[in-house]
Amino acid sequence: MYNLANLLTFSRILMIPLIVGSFYLDGDKANWIGFTIFSLAGITDFLDGYVARRYNMTSALGKFMDPIADKLLIAAALLMMVAFQRIEGLAVIAAVVILCREFVVSGLREFLADLKVSVPVSYLAKWKTTLQIFALGFLLVGDAAPDAIDAVLIGNICLWVAAILTLYTGYDYLKSGLRHMME
Repeated sequence: MYNLANLLTFSRILMIPLIVGSFYLDGDKANWIGFTIFSLAGITDFLDGYVARRYNMTSALGKFMDPIADKLLIAAALLMMVAFQRIEGLAVIAAVVILCREFVVSGLREFLADLKVSVPVSYLAKWKTTLQIFALGFLLVGDAAPDAIDAVLIGNICLWVAAILTLYTGYDYLKSGLRHMME
């Protein structure tokens, strides 16, 4: 029998090319299409974890693929928004901080896995991911948002807060990992 939680995780990965493709469409509808696909991907991130825990569908594959799917989704959205100048100026620094942390933590997890050390995701890291999703959602809508909502400003503020949380959680993981490396 298939595992619904894993199916949701893989569906998130399959949505990435659709999000990338939305950047090549014209007009405000393109922003909304990218936002809608990204939002659906974000919902699958919540649902796969819920389904896995609620219906006891956790698996080694799911534990491996879920963080990869998250990182691919976030990285693709960040890279496309920088490439299309929807993230620009100093906000690019926040995007780079987020991307760099993801590489460092992924490498650390891989190294520690060889030592048979598990590094569980902290609640603060889950909040960081949620904030990144909100930031990127606002930035994907961008100038297509209604006039009463400054989606770019809200997105940039959330992106900077996410970058700060990214540094903190990255340091926390690194500190924990270094302890195991030194033993």
